[in-house]
Amino acid sequence: MRFAQRVLPLAWAMIAVGYYGPWIAHPTAALTLTGVDMGEFVKFLPQVVDGTLRVTRFLFYLPPLAVVVSVAILAPTPWLEYPWPLRLGAYVLAVLMSLQLLPPAWSPSSLLTAEFRLQTVALLAAWLLLATSWLWSRRSTWFMVWLSGILSLAVGGLSTWQFWSVKPAIDLVYGRPPSAGWGFFLCIAGLVVSALVCFVAQSVTPSRLRKF
Repeated sequence: MRFAQRVLPLAWAMIAVGYYGPWIAHPTAALTLTGVDMGEFVKFLPQVVDGTLRVTRFLFYLPPLAVVVSVAILAPTPWLEYPWPLRLGAYVLAVLMSLQLLPPAWSPSSLLTAEFRLQTVALLAAWLLLATSWLWSRRSTWFMVWLSGILSLAVGGLSTWQFWSVKPAIDLVYGRPPSAGWGFFLCIAGLVVSALVCFVAQSVTPSRLRKF
């Protein structure tokens, strides 16, 4: 399906660019927060420190995982018929996104601490999934497309919910409430586009998908 072939890589790029772009916009560069920064920054919020605001930091690391999973299970499928240069580019993007799960100034010992253990497990799982993507391509493409669509939609919803949950606390810290940055909206839009492409593909060509 040409529509999915062309739009899926665009959606993956939107998620990546948005994640590296500003989620909290501020005229001062040092006070601008990207999607990469959010998972670490929120743990220092006073409301999070004193326990009045419950935050699941890992939700801010879901967009990179969504890209990794989508690339691993869809890029090698015969249904999309991607040439090897495009497939290789998708894998490179997925690896770069997976590295965002690493904590800042990490060391081998820090990866095993309770704070970062979940990120470490997710990172290793992401690499294993990419390394075995050729096996996943032999599974039902119909199921993989559904899985990718549902995952993208869920990640978009969870990331949006967590972002707006911590935004009031960030506003208090900054004094003058900063606006949500274009990176946040682009990242979420990419996740929604990815989900819609999968759902449209299912509704338009379900019989063809089941052939693979």
